[in-house]
Amino acid sequence: MEVKTKKILIIDDDSRNIFALKAVLKAKKYNCLAANSAKQGFDILANDKDVAVVLMDMMMPDMDGYQAMTQMKAHPELKTVPVIAVTAQAMVGDKERCLEAGAVGYVSKPVNVDELVAQLNNYL
Repeated sequence: MEVKTKKILIIDDDSRNIFALKAVLKAKKYNCLAANSAKQGFDILANDKDVAVVLMDMMMPDMDGYQAMTQMKAHPELKTVPVIAVTAQAMVGDKERCLEAGAVGYVSKPVNVDELVAQLNNYL
């Protein structure tokens, strides 16, 4: 299996989540970048046009995933970048709230890797 050229940007304030997601995705030959905040994620998106999809944690300090998606949708160059919500929020209505906010997909933590890969393959 050859390495995919398009990149996945993981935005999560917990470095353990980033480490785990990167390890799993790299083992499956995905090319990953990571940011510890939405602002850092925006900086990466501004400088790397090969990011094909964003995995966005929904609960972060400063700017949460909902606010970040709102900003992305308002930005001409970022509004077409698909965002998959990756969140510990798994109560009734949380998935719908993420999708209404602009996410194209939703995966709850702990992440089901097969489910995540199936969603990623729709955008890579």
